[in-house]
Amino acid sequence: MTREEYIDKNLIDLLQRWANLAIISGSVVIIILSVLDYYVSPENFRIFLVYRIITASSLLISYYILNKNRSKKILFLSYFLDITIVSVMIALMISRYGGHESPYFAGMIIVLLLTVEIGPPVKNLGDFWTGLIYALPPILLYLIPILTYDTISNKAFFINANFFILTSAMSLIVIRHFIFKRFRNEFSLQYDLEEQKRQLSLYSEELREDVIRKRMELETSEQRFRELFENANDGVVVTDRNGVIINVNKRFCELTGFDKPSLIGTNIKILEARSEDGDPEKRIETILNGRALIFEVEHFMKDRELVQLEVSAKAININGETYIQYFYRDITEKKRLQKQLFQAQKMESIGILAGAIAHDFDNILTSIINNVQMIKNYSILDSRDKQRICIIEKSARRAEALISGLLSFSRKSTYKKRPVNLNEVIEDTLDLIHSMTSKKAIEIILNLSKPFTVSGDSNLLSQVIMNLLVNSIDAMPAGGKIIVSTTPYRNEGAAVPNPVLISGDYVLLSITDTGTGIPDEIRDRIFEPFFTTKGEGKRTGLGLSIVYRIVKEHDGVVTVESRPGRGTTFNIYLPVIEGPEEIMPPVKSGKRQERILVVDDNIDLLNFVKDLLESQGYNVLAISDPLLVYEIDKYDIETTDLLITDIIMPNKNGKELIRYLKGIKPSLKTITISAHDIWNIGKRDRDINAYISKPFEGVYLLTVVRRVLDSEAIEHIK
Repeated sequence: MTREEYIDKNLIDLLQRWANLAIISGSVVIIILSVLDYYVSPENFRIFLVYRIITASSLLISYYILNKNRSKKILFLSYFLDITIVSVMIALMISRYGGHESPYFAGMIIVLLLTVEIGPPVKNLGDFWTGLIYALPPILLYLIPILTYDTISNKAFFINANFFILTSAMSLIVIRHFIFKRFRNEFSLQYDLEEQKRQLSLYSEELREDVIRKRMELETSEQRFRELFENANDGVVVTDRNGVIINVNKRFCELTGFDKPSLIGTNIKILEARSEDGDPEKRIETILNGRALIFEVEHFMKDRELVQLEVSAKAININGETYIQYFYRDITEKKRLQKQLFQAQKMESIGILAGAIAHDFDNILTSIINNVQMIKNYSILDSRDKQRICIIEKSARRAEALISGLLSFSRKSTYKKRPVNLNEVIEDTLDLIHSMTSKKAIEIILNLSKPFTVSGDSNLLSQVIMNLLVNSIDAMPAGGKIIVSTTPYRNEGAAVPNPVLISGDYVLLSITDTGTGIPDEIRDRIFEPFFTTKGEGKRTGLGLSIVYRIVKEHDGVVTVESRPGRGTTFNIYLPVIEGPEEIMPPVKSGKRQERILVVDDNIDLLNFVKDLLESQGYNVLAISDPLLVYEIDKYDIETTDLLITDIIMPNKNGKELIRYLKGIKPSLKTITISAHDIWNIGKRDRDINAYISKPFEGVYLLTVVRRVLDSEAIEHIK
């Protein structure tokens, strides 16, 4: 900033402060002087008051604009506007009261005083000429209107008034010149002082920065390495050649739980529990010989717990002294994840093996169960043989449940909904849990109503009952009673225990124990995954969440009633369905004209399906090798009404056979059979009318066959 710019800026700032003061005080004075109007010219009091209010308001608006934007241009515009407004007000008062003889001409002198003295300087003009320019508007606004409309009758008064105005203006212009000259000299001297001060400040700042720079250069190296050392993600330890700790960083203190003072001076070998890399003495000797080592070690923590660490060590030389630097990294979590990975890989291998076994075993069970049913329904047996057949069927169904579990474990199957006798599932589950209750003073009371048929998976429903029974047993460490009951429930209108239930028939399965009960504060959380009140490692916390999920997937609702010390009751509402249809009695051959092609590589299952269908009068062609289908005469294919085929077969899979046969007869209806759950993959395949999962009931196969053959449009059935 130049000297002239500095002087102008300070002058403008000074004059702006004066202008603000003049505007505020002038606005107040203009209003106050209305009292004189009342006494001097009462007839004009009201109109003069309006003039004064308008003028004062205009000045306040100018004050707001001036302080909103402090630019030099705004200052000039505001200044001239204020001069004009006040001068016009006085000129109007003069015109209404006295004209050239009006005493209000004195107001013009006051305006001149303010305008000339505080008017901002104009560039390239001296202060004298600037003052003259500022004096002209008030003088002209007083003189021109009088000369225009008034008749000068009292020339002496008029001449004296103008003389006072002009002499006042000239005096003020001269005074302004000297005042501004003094201010310019003061601001010029102030500029010189500030320049010298600024130069001194710059010189002082340069010296200070130079000192700081030198000092920072001396400290930077130490600070850099100290920060790297203290804030490293790994624990860092520096020892002498004998293993005595010289220094440790913050991370190593966190790893071991010891503070820094207690570690310094301690031999690092004291902290070591065991290492995979041999004797610590030999390791130190190897490092001192110049070889860097990476090894794993377990260290004692302050609480005597062990932490697994990976260590990188190397000898360093500082000022001729040899030290050993160790970097420690916590690998406890890494080791835990490795164990989990190994366990997951092992479980995956078991799952693959289980899935393979389950697939083959499903075919065997399908043949056993359905052939047993054929013997029961179509053979004449005495009571003892019937009992043996029932034992075989019951064992096969238990094996079926086991296989269903294996498939779920191997993640190769979702649950299969079938008509299930809930009472039988309850009784079978109690047989399995008998060993747990027999060793404790626990009595299980069965109160089962009539048999109820629900649609679901018997294995999953058994898991629900098992989980609830295990929870009840855990809640009665000193023994007690468990009551398992089933009752019919009719859901009507608003009389429901849970708003999720819709109208319909249900079976209410209740499991009540006399155990410790559930505290009120955790009752709402018991169905959350991983929530458990058992000690760590005793329960996964998934039991009740699995119960909730399975019941929900079976379109049911589970509720709980419990009071601390008074036992717990779990109520499960499952929708009831009609029982499975009985197998129709055999009909004579020829009553049914449909021709069915059956393809399955499992000979036993193929023979069972063939015998079952033929017992109902169907014309059946059974083929065990899918490649033989391509040798069937075209006419025989065109006269075939239905194809029943396994999906997974050697040489050709079922989908390839369907595409081939439908290429010959597009209207051919198809049913696919598989031990794998391929429905979610193939349910959008419009070439497949129905899917049957192994193992299956013979009555279910006959029902699906009949529905597919009787349907005119394509219908997907699972």
